[in-house]
Amino acid sequence: MRSYKVKFINPVVLLLLCLLMLHGCSPGSDQEAEKPAAIEEKRPTMHSVEMLQMKFYPIELKVKKGDKIVFVNHDIVTHDIREESKKAWNSSPMSEGQTWILEATETVNYYCSIHPVMKGKIVVE
Repeated sequence: MRSYKVKFINPVVLLLLCLLMLHGCSPGSDQEAEKPAAIEEKRPTMHSVEMLQMKFYPIELKVKKGDKIVFVNHDIVTHDIREESKKAWNSSPMSEGQTWILEATETVNYYCSIHPVMKGKIVVE
């Protein structure tokens, strides 16, 4: 009966090979540079609004239509987010650490209905 010797690849070498293959398969900086600027501008951007110490940070956020805004509650109390003028949308109450995502469609003022002193504005440019 024949005996076979199995060789194992060093885990560090294997990791480096995987990273090189992933880099070669994913769009790199050379390919990104070839895309027209118009395509790049159409991608939605993710923005963040934090709730902390009974305030929204930033109070006013400028975005493009279609951008996403993630609201993050870093406060020790529950908050929500409610569109002010038309009451067109609102989040559920969010405890500390919870998030809620909104797609920007128009310029709006918003507030926390639990703590009405908390106010903010999204400006769609």
